[in-house]
Amino acid sequence: MREDDDNSPTLPLPHAVQERSASEPTPLLMHVPVNIRSMSLVLLASLASIFVLSWAKAVFIPLMTSLMLSYALSPAVNWLEHRRIPRWLGAALILLTICSAVGVAAYLLSNQATRLVVALPAAVQKFKMEIKPSNGNHDTALETVQKAATQIEKAAGNRREVRNSHEAMRVVVEPSSFNVKDYLWSSTIGLLTLLGQTAAVLFLTYFLIISGDSFRRKLIKLAGPSLSSKKITLQALHEITDQIQRYLQVQIFTSALVAVLTGLALMALGLQNAAVWGIVAGVLNLVPYVGSLITASTSGLVAFLQFGSLDMALVIGGVSLGIHTLVGNLLTPWLTSRSSQLSPVAVFVGLLAWGWLWGAWGLLLGVPILMIVKAVCDRLDGLKPIGEFLGS
Repeated sequence: MREDDDNSPTLPLPHAVQERSASEPTPLLMHVPVNIRSMSLVLLASLASIFVLSWAKAVFIPLMTSLMLSYALSPAVNWLEHRRIPRWLGAALILLTICSAVGVAAYLLSNQATRLVVALPAAVQKFKMEIKPSNGNHDTALETVQKAATQIEKAAGNRREVRNSHEAMRVVVEPSSFNVKDYLWSSTIGLLTLLGQTAAVLFLTYFLIISGDSFRRKLIKLAGPSLSSKKITLQALHEITDQIQRYLQVQIFTSALVAVLTGLALMALGLQNAAVWGIVAGVLNLVPYVGSLITASTSGLVAFLQFGSLDMALVIGGVSLGIHTLVGNLLTPWLTSRSSQLSPVAVFVGLLAWGWLWGAWGLLLGVPILMIVKAVCDRLDGLKPIGEFLGS
């Protein structure tokens, strides 16, 4: 280095800059390497997966439903197998028992369910009449705006008719009349599709149950030749099996408890078709967050139709919602261990995503699918942050 460089004068810093540099520490910057190519590939793979899941939902929904049923029924089949009953016979007996119970319950409650469906439109109409103002000479704000919009639309239509009276003929397209044959045909096709999907789910569930651990052994073989990879795969499969079985058993128990408590409570309050509402509450208990709100709102609406009182409707809706809340917030966390619980934010976002993809089936299958994803991510180094994000 030259001598004149060492003795060169330095310019003094401004006084404000000197004070700021002396008082404030130097900010720390985190350098995160960003691979645009990897991010693009992950984004494209995610979009392709979403498209395939939505496009082939007719295949994935029965497959996932059968997988969940096999997880839920495997402990009962294993218990029968320990009692020297062949696995194929035990699985057949359990599935036949479940189908028979569902058929008998549907037959016994069909009349109550029919009366309930017929009563719902009348309940909605009566509720609309109740919320209108008592004095018939005064309209609500919404009705006033609607009348003004109708008058403006009529005025605009009259001007358009006068302007176009000498230019072109006005064409009015009338809607087609109701065709009973088309309605019966579409209903028959829908019923046949439902029966076909139900049969496919039952057969696939039966085959998954009688297969036992064969699929697990095949997945372990596909994991690789190394012993460590096979061990990790086996641990992940055991964790997935334990968590899903625990989740499904808890859900079945709590749903049955909600059904019994709701039915008895509504029966004590004098609500008609209380048994139907108990079963509805038990089934909708499988859908987190949304199921309890649907049960409370609809039961309150029917109570308003029966009793003609908003207070009674609020009481019945509040009782139904209270039972769901107590069982879901007190009993369910106590029955499930902390290791198998998901973050409430992850559950809510997952339900939105799977409900958007698969509708009502997505709401039922969303939480078990998230549990499978979390168990897999916890065992892979590159996906551990996702598992920590999904966990509570």
